[in-house]
Amino acid sequence: MFPTVAQVLELDALRRGAPRVVAGAAGLHRPVRWVHISELADIAGMLQGGELVLTTGVMLPEDKESLAQYIDALADVGAAGLVVELGRRYADVLPRPLVRAAERRGLPLVALRTEVRFVSVTQAVHAHVVDAQLTELRASEAVHQTFNELSVEGAEADEVVREVARMAGAPVVLENLSHQVLAFDPAGQDPEALLDGWERRSRGVAPAGRTGYDRRAGWLVTSVGARGRDWGRLVLVGEPGPPPRTSGEGRPVTTTGPHRHAVLLERGAATLALNRLLERDRESLERQTHRTLLSGILTHALTVSDVALRARALGVPLEGRRLVGVMLRLRGGPASAALEAQSRLRDFTENVALAVRERGLTALTGALDDGAVGVLVSLGPHDEEHRSLEGFAAALDRIVDPASEAPAFVMAAGSSVGSLRDARRTLLEAAQVADAALHGSPGGAERRRAGTYYRLPDVRLRGLLHLLRDDARLQTYVERELGPLLAHDAEHGSDLVRILSVYLDNGRNKSAAADAAHLSRPSFYDRLHRVERILGVDLDQVESCLSLHVALLALEAVRR
Repeated sequence: MFPTVAQVLELDALRRGAPRVVAGAAGLHRPVRWVHISELADIAGMLQGGELVLTTGVMLPEDKESLAQYIDALADVGAAGLVVELGRRYADVLPRPLVRAAERRGLPLVALRTEVRFVSVTQAVHAHVVDAQLTELRASEAVHQTFNELSVEGAEADEVVREVARMAGAPVVLENLSHQVLAFDPAGQDPEALLDGWERRSRGVAPAGRTGYDRRAGWLVTSVGARGRDWGRLVLVGEPGPPPRTSGEGRPVTTTGPHRHAVLLERGAATLALNRLLERDRESLERQTHRTLLSGILTHALTVSDVALRARALGVPLEGRRLVGVMLRLRGGPASAALEAQSRLRDFTENVALAVRERGLTALTGALDDGAVGVLVSLGPHDEEHRSLEGFAAALDRIVDPASEAPAFVMAAGSSVGSLRDARRTLLEAAQVADAALHGSPGGAERRRAGTYYRLPDVRLRGLLHLLRDDARLQTYVERELGPLLAHDAEHGSDLVRILSVYLDNGRNKSAAADAAHLSRPSFYDRLHRVERILGVDLDQVESCLSLHVALLALEAVRR
C-alpha cells in the first residue's frame, strides 16, 4: 500500500519545511507512488501518475494561463500533488492563478515555508514505498502459501471461508446462485446482523465482472466456480469506500480501502472451486478399495473388465449375477466440525459393512461423499431381491440404533440390472431416490419404517426438485420465472410470492385462495393482478401456472 499525500506531509523530512496545504485538500488521500524533483514547466510528459512533484518554482511561467496549464497537465497525468518551496521564486505566497487552478482540479498544492533538502524527502518517501511494497509482497506470499496448503489438504468450505475472514479482518460469506448462505464467518461481528435479510440484500448487489466492488453496499464480490461453471459467490462484507483503480490491462491496482483484498478473495474462491472437485478419503484400506471400485463405476474411471477383475480378487464376484445399487444417507443435523462428520461417516460405513456380512450378502461397500454410503449388492440365482434388501435394512437398523423407532438413516435401492455394464445406472438411481426421499417432502425421511427402504415410485416431483437443488440450471430457471417477483418483494416488503403460492396450492380457485390467505376477495384479486403485471404472465393459462408452480417448488427446495 502506497502512502497518501497526507501521510507524506507527516514525515520528518517534510515537516521541517513547515508545509501548508493551500489548495486541493480534498485530494490528500491520493496515494504517492514516487517523488519527482523537477524545475521544468513541461514535466508532465515525464510522469506516469502517482508522483509527488517537488519544485522551487524558478522555471514556472509568469502568466496565469500558463500556470493553469501547468496544473492541468499535472492533474491530467494523475500526479499525486505539487510541493513548492518558498524563498527562491515566490517569497511568501504562491501565485493566485496557481492556487485557483489546483483547487479547481482537486490537486493538492503544498507550500514549504522554510528550506528543506529535497533529496532527504525523496529518500524518506521512497524508503516508505519500498517498505510498503515489501510488506505487500510478504502478505501476498503468505496468502499464496496458506491457500496452497488448504488446496492440498482438501479443506472444507467452512475452513476456507474462516481463513479468508481472518486474513481480511472482515466478515466473509459463501453463497450459491440463489443467494442462499452455504458458509460464513462473521469475523467477530454479530452473526445475526450479518445474515439478517441476506437474500434480499444480496440480490441488490451485482457488480460487473467476476470480481467487483459495490460502493453502496460496501461488498467486495467474486464468483466461485471451475471449468466455466460458476456455482456461487464469495462476499467480503465491509464499509463503503472508493472504487478500485485499474491498470491498462484491466487488473486492479493496489489502493487504500477494502479493494486491497481482491487477490485474497479470488484466491479463496479458487481454493473453494478446486476443493469441490476433489474427494477426501479417510477410510480403512478395505473400505478404500471398495470405494475406489464404486467410484470407478460411477465416474467411468475404471473399465468394466478392470472392475470385474479387482472385485473378484476382493471376493465379490459381479459377473453373471443380478446387481442392485443401494444408497444410504444419514439423517439429522450437520456435525459441529469436519473431523466429527468424517468420524460419524466412517463409523456408519463400517456398520453398513457389518450388516452386509451379518446377512451373508455379497457386495461392494464404501462412502461416496460426506453423507452417503453406497452398496452394490451382487445377488445369486437363488437370492430373492426384496427379502435380501429388507433383511439388510432390518439388520442395519438394529446395529445403528436398536432403541429408536425413527431410523437414523434413509435407505434407497435402484432397479436390479443383469450386467456389470449397467451397474452405474442402478447406483445413480439409488442415489437419486435416497436424496429425494431424505429431503423431497416435509417429514419424508421419517415415514420410513424400520426394516424398509425406498424405491423410485416412492418419490415424486418434490423429491426430484430437491435432488436438482444445487444445479445452476435449476437455480437459473427459478430466477427466470420468479426473479422479478422476488426482487419486488425484497424492495417493497410485499408478499406477492406467498400470494402466488397460495393461489396455485388451492388449484387456482381464487375464492378458496383468498380465504386461505385471510384476505378479502377484491384485495386478493388485486394482488394477483400485480403478480401478473410484474411477471408478464396470464394466470388463467394452465401452462404458465404449471411453470410457476414448479418454480415455487424448486425455490422451496433451494431454500431448504
